[in-house]
Amino acid sequence: MKLKQITRILEAEEIGWCDKDADIQMGCGSDLMSDVLIFAKPGSVLLSGLTNIQVIYTASAAGIKAICFVRGKRPFEETIELAGRKKIALLTTKLPLFEACGRLYKNGLPGASESDTGRSA
Repeated sequence: MKLKQITRILEAEEIGWCDKDADIQMGCGSDLMSDVLIFAKPGSVLLSGLTNIQVIYTASAAGIKAICFVRGKRPFEETIELAGRKKIALLTTKLPLFEACGRLYKNGLPGASESDTGRSA
């Protein structure tokens, strides 16, 4: 699924560097960065309510291409700048985490446990 489709589905706003044509392979929703490091796979979009700079470091280590902050949250400028340097797209949506994940899943974006099923959007 292209990042521009994710932006549309989540009614999200771009808040940092963004490659709208990036291919996103799967989704991951978590506020626990330790879980992200264990379960997220490269090429994912991370949905989270955490906006601190650590979310960028975690996403970079996990090979995550994009982060969408839920519940209308916005990170500080230093977090946005670091994401840009690391080429991690940033979005924000007013949706809560559960609904945002559900919308993406309903529209064909698999989760990490389904990454080898061949589903595509």
